Amino acid sequence: MWPRWSRALAAGLAATLTAGVLSGCGAQARSQPDNKITVWSLENLTPRMAATEKIVAGFEKETGIDVRLVGVDEGQLPQLIMSAAAAGTLPDVIGGVPLAPVWQMYTNGLLDTAATKKVVDALGPGTFNANALRLTGDGSTRLGVPSDAWLQILVYRKDLFAKAGLPVPDSYDAMLQAARTLNAGGVSGISLATDPSDVFTQQSFEDIALAGGCELVGADGTVGLGSPQCRSAFTTYDQLASDYGAPGTQSVDSTRATYFAGRSAMIVWSTFLLDELAGLRNDALPSCPQCAGDPRFLSDNSGIVTALKGPGAAEPAQFGEITSWVISRTAETAAAQKFVEYIMSTGYEGWFGLAAEGKIPVRDGTADEPDKYRKAWRASVIGVDTREPLQAVYTADLLDKLASGVSNMRRWGITQGQGALVGATLGELPIPKAVGAMTSDQISPAEAAQQAGEEVSALQTSLR
Repeated sequence: MWPRWSRALAAGLAATLTAGVLSGCGAQARSQPDNKITVWSLENLTPRMAATEKIVAGFEKETGIDVRLVGVDEGQLPQLIMSAAAAGTLPDVIGGVPLAPVWQMYTNGLLDTAATKKVVDALGPGTFNANALRLTGDGSTRLGVPSDAWLQILVYRKDLFAKAGLPVPDSYDAMLQAARTLNAGGVSGISLATDPSDVFTQQSFEDIALAGGCELVGADGTVGLGSPQCRSAFTTYDQLASDYGAPGTQSVDSTRATYFAGRSAMIVWSTFLLDELAGLRNDALPSCPQCAGDPRFLSDNSGIVTALKGPGAAEPAQFGEITSWVISRTAETAAAQKFVEYIMSTGYEGWFGLAAEGKIPVRDGTADEPDKYRKAWRASVIGVDTREPLQAVYTADLLDKLASGVSNMRRWGITQGQGALVGATLGELPIPKAVGAMTSDQISPAEAAQQAGEEVSALQTSLR
């Protein structure tokens, strides 16, 4: 249920787009206006496709434009783009596209940035989160229409923290203190990913690294993983995962299972955890001893930290993902613009309502109702087997923090114009490999930083 940027997709785009396979796509003839468009959606799970079909039906009725909606699996997107480009049949619009592929498609001339800008201008730039616009733009060039976001968060057992008299774990020092103190009695201090073959490990590490001021590349584009801030991030991650984490390789599934079983005091995960944490999904129910009699025990006794701060950072930061609607260079422009405008206005509540815990709206409202979509998001129903409004499960204070967390979101390489490099790292996974070797005691944190830096530099060279 977590639509993260998969290794296969990142590797495919890094290899095919950068190699220039699609370099001629921008020269293809634009679609002849026929009031028909093709829309690809990465929200391809059956319930989400059904909900999207309802939005599409409303658009077709209102505009008379025919829409062919195609659900696309993340791992198949690179091949589908290649095939469509070769056949001259690129879709008009693609939805649910993460930051790295947006930047990669832009770099390779696949996007109609002028059409996208017209959509944002029509909706009102002031109605969007400013940081979301910044991350999805190249200066004044508008790459995509930012739609929604999920955040990497630190979830902690506030009951255990209170009993031990520990402060909120919102800094390196506080996290280490808590992990050290609570790592006892069959409970690990933290659940933290170490799987060298999973992009989730990179997402988790980047969250900690950004908090400490560690950047993948500097302002001049030079790989920066050897910086003091990055060496500190590797050292802190190693201490947390190796000294106070569960033994063995930890993955996206095992970290969640450990926390849900009541066997860890903290976990770094995404906001897609929130419906499961509240016992709303039968295939991922909390299994702690107290949970048998109270399915809400963990959600009621968990605190959530959005942005973290390390010693090398000027302000708190956190990792997250923003997904966008993009218009292809060969789209039927007017119809494509109308569609994106519709789904970001009339159809917007239905779109982020597909999975509100992981689709935080980055458009707050309209000019007339500035908080319209934030209010609607709070009232959105979450869960799978049990369904409840988000605001009935979590406090208003937490929802405020999640909504404002988009403003604290940072991403390696994106604002430095290194989207292609980011995609390549998510494909080749040099950081997770270094983290895996470090946390299994094969190399030191300093060696992990050096190894990761050398491999990323080699990737950067290969992209030139």
